[in-house]
Amino acid sequence: MISVRQIKAGRSMLNWSAADLAKASGVGPATIRRYEMQAGIPTGNTSTMLSIQSAMENAGIQFTGDPLVNPGVTLNLKG
Repeated sequence: MISVRQIKAGRSMLNWSAADLAKASGVGPATIRRYEMQAGIPTGNTSTMLSIQSAMENAGIQFTGDPLVNPGVTLNLKG
């Protein structure tokens, strides 16, 4: 799983709003915001979290490190 910090960092690197991530992942924007208000790994539906992670990875985000100890995010620019 990925952490709240990784979701926020990934969105920032992609210059995505919560609405952008919601559209790309098929997850409601209220759910994105609710997850981002939590700490650590968001509690919620596993398939929802995987949809968020997959959407960000498809956009070029690579999640690195342990999500709780040393969460990392890298943007792989395509082009």
